[in-house]
Amino acid sequence: PKATPALSRGDSWPPEGGPPGSSLRFMQEQHLDALGITTGMLQPLFPVGMDERNLDFAHAVCRAVNDWQVDAFTSQDSRLKANIVVACNDPEGAVREIERCAGDGHHVQVSFATRAVEPLGSRRFWPIYEAAERHGLPLGLHSVGTNGHAVGAGGWPSFYFEEHQSVSVSLHAMVASMVLEGVFEQFPKLKLIVIEGGFAWLASLAWRLDDLWPKFRAEVPHLKHPPSFYIRRNVYCTTQPMDEPPMQRDLKTVLDWIGWDRVLFATDYPHWDSDDPRYVFKFPMSEEQRTMLFSGNAKNVFGLG
Repeated sequence: PKATPALSRGDSWPPEGGPPGSSLRFMQEQHLDALGITTGMLQPLFPVGMDERNLDFAHAVCRAVNDWQVDAFTSQDSRLKANIVVACNDPEGAVREIERCAGDGHHVQVSFATRAVEPLGSRRFWPIYEAAERHGLPLGLHSVGTNGHAVGAGGWPSFYFEEHQSVSVSLHAMVASMVLEGVFEQFPKLKLIVIEGGFAWLASLAWRLDDLWPKFRAEVPHLKHPPSFYIRRNVYCTTQPMDEPPMQRDLKTVLDWIGWDRVLFATDYPHWDSDDPRYVFKFPMSEEQRTMLFSGNAKNVFGLG
């Protein structure tokens, strides 16, 4: 099973005990210091606060996780930044948590389930998007959630292999929902970062939606531009898991299609398939392109100096 043990590398268990990623000292030694990382984003995946149906409990868990990130990590190491984890099934409560954490110098991103009880373009979630845009906080949405449906549209898979590759399909649906429901028309400054779902699919999704737009335009009169406009303006992806074709130069072509300024490097430490920044991108690139991927894009998205 994928979660045994803890989705993580065998060498990532702290010597002093606890699960991978729980020890700041060991993370510093094994990851931040060893790889020269100047800024790292914490991405809590504790699922209870994201798709728990008991909303009072969900909010309590989110508040605890948000405070824990500061107490245990970001207040101890300025290289680390925190997420505001919210219970998206109760937008009013989620907005209260955003208001509590925004502007504290530690939390720079809002996070919740990508597979929620409804598609994320639904207007029930719009108060969260309004609060995030108002505070200049990107949405960092990592594939997670138990909405009762299989990850892909074909039903429940037999193997982790099949489920793992289907994650990107669920993220296609999320992006399409937010674009077509008019989220980015209503909130033009909102930034969506699609985390750990690959990125090569973003180009083909934009092409397909644009091809269909003239045929269905009357159904979505709230869209003032082709779907690719919103994808290009509002949507970002992280590199991990890397989409690596047999011919590495083809990956460079994919980045040309998507836009070099749309992709943020991510290690996914301490997961078993994490990427080492020293060995990714096995093709020649300019110094400008390298800087964009490894630091510049993230600085621009999060407003970091």
